[in-house]
Amino acid sequence: MTRRLAFLAAACLVLGPALAQPMTPPTDEQRLAAALAGLKPQRPSVVDAFVIVAALDSDPVFGREAREAGRVLASRFGAQGRTIVLAEDEGEARADAAGTPTHLASAVAGAALRMDRGEDVLVLYLTSHGTPRAGINFKHPVHGRGIVTPAQLAAMLDGTGLQNRLVVIQACFSGQFVRPLATPRTVVATAASSMKPSFGCSPGNDWTFFGHALINQAMRRPDSFVRQFRRAMVTILGWEKQLGIEPSNPQISIGKDTAAWLAALDGHAAAVPVAPVGRPPSELAQ
Repeated sequence: MTRRLAFLAAACLVLGPALAQPMTPPTDEQRLAAALAGLKPQRPSVVDAFVIVAALDSDPVFGREAREAGRVLASRFGAQGRTIVLAEDEGEARADAAGTPTHLASAVAGAALRMDRGEDVLVLYLTSHGTPRAGINFKHPVHGRGIVTPAQLAAMLDGTGLQNRLVVIQACFSGQFVRPLATPRTVVATAASSMKPSFGCSPGNDWTFFGHALINQAMRRPDSFVRQFRRAMVTILGWEKQLGIEPSNPQISIGKDTAAWLAALDGHAAAVPVAPVGRPPSELAQ
């Protein structure tokens, strides 16, 4: 072996292992920080919506619902570039970080820093299981499990100083959040009353009943948000009657000082209907 070949062989032995090492993927915290840093700024004298969607349970149905809900809500409220999605990744379908209470708090606080607290609107969509007289469940194989209580969520939102808030919660017994979150400038919409379960959360589903009726169907059609919600209520009641199950009784609370910002967001409603995405809940095929 010539001196030159010997040198090259030695260099390959030294550099080969280093070159073969894969790059360390970014952590959830780094991914979320990058997503927050990339949010478009708010526009003075314009009511901008900032959307945060979180799947707080790692069952695949909630991640699928959250990722598509992020796209629908961004379009419906003119929030493209101002949307954060917290959910489990699934194949090529990616989110900005896992859906955990810590990441949710960071996302809410980070978005608030980029908003005009008196002018803009925080749109929050949470999807998970729920527990009566306790709150919305959190479950993750790495980050643990627990419950986000109505008082904790209220404190999280109140701490931002944001005035205009549209909070939508998909979970069993989610009506327990209505009273703690209600303010004159807040709209709270829930999948069920405080004492009723909601349906469609089988892990293999693409949507829950509530997500499919409200996000995947009603909000893809031209109308105001309030009428879209009420249309979803009627749709869900029809499914529940068809299946012979006890009504979930979705709830909505509309603060007395929300008309102006609701009208501004309703200006972004689709001009023509858009087709739903994914499969209806499997329970509806029974």
